[in-house]
Amino acid sequence: MSASHLLETTPEWNVFDSNCPTRQVLDRVADKWTVLVIQRLSKGTLRFAQLKRSVDGISQKVLTNTLRGLERDGLVSRRIYASVPPRVEYSLTELGQSLCGLVEGICSWAETNIQQVQSARAFYDKKPADEVDSG
Repeated sequence: MSASHLLETTPEWNVFDSNCPTRQVLDRVADKWTVLVIQRLSKGTLRFAQLKRSVDGISQKVLTNTLRGLERDGLVSRRIYASVPPRVEYSLTELGQSLCGLVEGICSWAETNIQQVQSARAFYDKKPADEVDSG
């Protein structure tokens, strides 16, 4: 099989196409809980309770669903130890680690620019309703 044949049969991914599966990836990696979990796991392997304690405000249900989704997408691996009670550890896969720089950048940007964002929001919120609704 020639290389040109492979190029012809490779699907072209387009995040702007609503039917493209890359949209599902964007849904996952653009989620705030995903960003925070990946940021925590970028420092090393953690148990569920450690993750829950280190991500303030996340519920057990949301953390469970986030970890399941990340595991399904190949970004997180889960290791279960046969002990009583069972011990479960989570760590980033190689694919998950490839997101660490982006996630660090997003978190850093948010912390660096929050005051400007809050000022912009306050300015926007003071506008008259007709000025805001006129698009």
